[in-house]
Amino acid sequence: MSTTPPKPSLGRRDLKKQQTREALLTVTLRLAAERGLEHVTVEEICAEVGVSSRTFFNYFPSKDDAVLDDNTAAAEEMQRRLTDLLGEMPVLPAVHASLAAIIAEMEEERDRWLQRLAAIERSPSLLPRLIATSVKTEQQVAEIIARHVGVPADGYPALVIGVAGAAFRASMQRWATGDGSRPLTAYVDEAFAALANGLADPEHQLEGRE
Repeated sequence: MSTTPPKPSLGRRDLKKQQTREALLTVTLRLAAERGLEHVTVEEICAEVGVSSRTFFNYFPSKDDAVLDDNTAAAEEMQRRLTDLLGEMPVLPAVHASLAAIIAEMEEERDRWLQRLAAIERSPSLLPRLIATSVKTEQQVAEIIARHVGVPADGYPALVIGVAGAAFRASMQRWATGDGSRPLTAYVDEAFAALANGLADPEHQLEGRE
């Protein structure tokens, strides 16, 4: 049974703010996915939503922030979950299991995530910030693993989170380019199973060599 407390209902003012933020986010992602963020202006976004540029900057410091959005809370929750799981299972399965909430959120908002991934692909200017954020998160996770296993973070822990991150990114790419018939969790489970199996050659490839 879930112990997560119910979210408090929003007042009219807070609901209006949430709706405005969602509208700005939706339009920014759609236009950036269609054209690339460099070819989208704040004025265009605001005109479509029906708000001023000042309102946009009340919600997002920049267009980049609107596309990437702030996933700090999700990353922190993943790290808390990992800390708990490391006492119950080996490191790699714990990392895999700690991604469950992030995967569930992505599946719930599949269309938005597909737009975000398309926007990132069309907007090279986003890559440095995206990479920097990923590196920071991976370093934090490596530190958690290092404290658990009692070795320096730049050795085994960095290797584990590096291959786990690669598996997750490859899974996201397959999910984003697929026909929607398979959930992200299926791709992630498959990728981590391959890691646990030592990345052995797929069976059909082995059969073809005989």
